[in-house]
Amino acid sequence: MSYHEDYVRYVTVPKHYHSANQFEAEDIEKVGDIDFDPFDTTETGGRSFLYFAATIANLTAFVSGVSVGWSSPVIPKLSGEIEPENNPLPEPLTPNQQSWLGSLLPLGAVFGPVIAGLIVDRIGRKKSLLISTLPFIAAFIIAIFSHNVNLYYVMRVLCGLGLGAVFTVLPMYVGEIAEDSNRGALGSFLALFMCMGILFSYCVGPFVPLTTFNIICVVPPIVFFPIFLVYIPDSSHSLIARNDEAGAEKALTKFRQKSSRAVHNELLEIRDSVQESLASKGRIIDLFRSKGLIRALMISLGLVSFQQLSGINIIFFYAQTIFSLAGSSVPAEISTIIVGCVQVLAGFLTPMVVERTGKRAILIFSAIGMGISMALLGFYFYVQHNATITTYFFWLPILSLICFNITYSVGFGPLPWAVLGEVFPPNMKSVASTITAAFCWFLAFIITNIFGTVTAAVGIYGSFWLFSCFCVIAFLFVYMLVPETSRKTLQEIGKILDGAYFV
Repeated sequence: MSYHEDYVRYVTVPKHYHSANQFEAEDIEKVGDIDFDPFDTTETGGRSFLYFAATIANLTAFVSGVSVGWSSPVIPKLSGEIEPENNPLPEPLTPNQQSWLGSLLPLGAVFGPVIAGLIVDRIGRKKSLLISTLPFIAAFIIAIFSHNVNLYYVMRVLCGLGLGAVFTVLPMYVGEIAEDSNRGALGSFLALFMCMGILFSYCVGPFVPLTTFNIICVVPPIVFFPIFLVYIPDSSHSLIARNDEAGAEKALTKFRQKSSRAVHNELLEIRDSVQESLASKGRIIDLFRSKGLIRALMISLGLVSFQQLSGINIIFFYAQTIFSLAGSSVPAEISTIIVGCVQVLAGFLTPMVVERTGKRAILIFSAIGMGISMALLGFYFYVQHNATITTYFFWLPILSLICFNITYSVGFGPLPWAVLGEVFPPNMKSVASTITAAFCWFLAFIITNIFGTVTAAVGIYGSFWLFSCFCVIAFLFVYMLVPETSRKTLQEIGKILDGAYFV
């Protein structure tokens, strides 16, 4: 069966539906204790609670960003480069220990999607998202009292577990509570809140004692937990999947700020969608049963591979250390904050740019921009010991990383995950997302862990030039193999992937 046939089978409208808004008499049914007429959907409703719910849910993305940015201000302190008298460890971190402290977060994130995938359908999106915050709370509490490097290792693995789980559950939850008209905007919250969390670590970490910083870091997940638990309902999709139609109706009326009568049509559509999904749930082996799905998997794995091979996690984890090594006249902590601010601003631009230009063109632009930025950063470190040159080019490190973060944030940052959601039919998205996310974080672990070894062998400039070369390969990959998915239906994308040539 081809990708296109699988998709058509999955989304075929039941025979008793004449159109999206026309039903036969038997479709007028009783939901709860009130008889509804599905033709009466004239209420306008509101969106304030929907945006409030999405904002609260994305506090988990903010906490994920805090954990990613945590190592940038903390590693210089634990290694004795800054405030050695306040180092909680008996001995400063060695370069090898610094590599492990950075790389254990993505290693933990490898297993987060697997664990989340096992529970998200069984207990629902809401409970899964609540559970995903528990590793963060435990991690930062451990860090508050830690005086042993092994406890910091445990702390980073726990942060990774939470991060991987959040990246699996949060897009599902937000995508299911959103309306068609605002799904793209609400979906962009994840990358935006993640960048805000990273910036938070960059802004706070360098300027407060380490223990104080860890106490501050544990506050957002603790605040999130009771608010989300008490005030925000689960998605209607999740509730219907667990046979709670009354709860699904109540949740939908709250999200849409409409009466039960006004949301009846949407509730019927959700129910049919869930039933179809449960009836044709995809398995890993199904990914290899058609040419289109194999190509979709190749595209998804390729995009997240080049996302990591661009060197992004080296920048996230070691930004302050990189600026310190650069020896620029601009203080390292200030340079890091500037780069973080630019990344947040770029996150606001992404939805508008993608809507006007298309994903393929933006990915090509992103690969070129990241490649040039890494090449220039490598050039600065190559000539760093020439005082005459560095006097005139003191601005090059911060400019290079600003350009890198802008081009990453509009392209290879969010778009691999957006493309993943478009190249697979609905019944295959869950298994494809789990595989892609686990592979992405495993690759991030490998790159982060060997960065110190590679740098010792070829120099820090050689490492950045290597990242630049991977960006060039990423450009060729997108140009030759990745089709444009913007402004195309899933059926059209399926036909492209099933075709002889698909770019």
